[in-house]
Amino acid sequence: MTIANDSRKPVIADVARLAGVSVPTVSRVLTGNIPVSQGLRERVEAAIKELDYRPSSLARSLRSGTKTMIAIFAASTAAYGYANTLAGIEEAAQAAGYSVVISAVKSADVADVQAALEGTLQQQLAGIIVLDFDPSAAEVLKQLPSSIPTVAASGFPVGQPGFPYAFIDEYAAGRQATEHLLSLGHRTVHHLGLFPLTQFSGRYQGWHDALTDAGITPPPVLKASRAAKSGYEQGLRIAADPSVTAIFCSNDGLALAALRALHEKGVRVPEDVSIIGWDNQPFSEFTWPSLATVAPDFQDLGLRAFELLQQRLTGDTVVRDSKVRPALLLRESTTTASLRN
Repeated sequence: MTIANDSRKPVIADVARLAGVSVPTVSRVLTGNIPVSQGLRERVEAAIKELDYRPSSLARSLRSGTKTMIAIFAASTAAYGYANTLAGIEEAAQAAGYSVVISAVKSADVADVQAALEGTLQQQLAGIIVLDFDPSAAEVLKQLPSSIPTVAASGFPVGQPGFPYAFIDEYAAGRQATEHLLSLGHRTVHHLGLFPLTQFSGRYQGWHDALTDAGITPPPVLKASRAAKSGYEQGLRIAADPSVTAIFCSNDGLALAALRALHEKGVRVPEDVSIIGWDNQPFSEFTWPSLATVAPDFQDLGLRAFELLQQRLTGDTVVRDSKVRPALLLRESTTTASLRN
């Protein structure tokens, strides 16, 4: 019996068909938990070789007694910061011989968290990494069993108690961005932020404290959502308010949308309004003008989170938090303050 070649990876059922045995028989050969006859074993092994079948990490771990799967819980796999942090974790995990399963958590609602946990915790997990970027992560950390080594990655100033953290020092970077704009002579700096999430973030607190320490009462947050349209709408309001001359944005997407609105209304950037974003997304270098931004190294955050997990997996009793300050990239979108007409 032969199986036609196709572009997909062979699965255990393909091995069973080629060997002329049942899927459970192939599983027994792979795990070694239940003896099979020498003839059946040879047929299965020949089929595995012909198909170049690679057993799943679960099968390998059952056979060796070693758990090799890492679970990651995240509210998003598409948003820039999430995706790049996940990439860093995957790179480090694969280099260390671990596979990764990613479980998306729809919201902080208990039912959504339970749904994300239920299937994932049935796997043979070596450890868990939680991307603590939003409220759903806090609920995940509350509900995880203490028996599985767990670490978290975050930009919040303080992590959930009981877990080692890899941090991005958002506070220091948010403060630096705000102080830079003040140093250019701007009387205040407005914050275009994801509300209400931004008020719990380090970047918000750094902005707030930089203004307060300079004797300036922080203006109300310019509220936005993850939808770029909300940044555009706030940009239209900014264009109509001559008192706004400097904006620090929660992310580059909001900054770009606001920049478009300002251009449409004839407000010059940076001559009339200076803008700093956050994330250093690839497009930020090529906007007109090029966008000044804070550049968190999310892939490094993922690598550092996995390093903390490895320390836990090797039995270290003291695992210290890791914190790195992002760089402020000064480009063309900021300049010395001037009064708008």
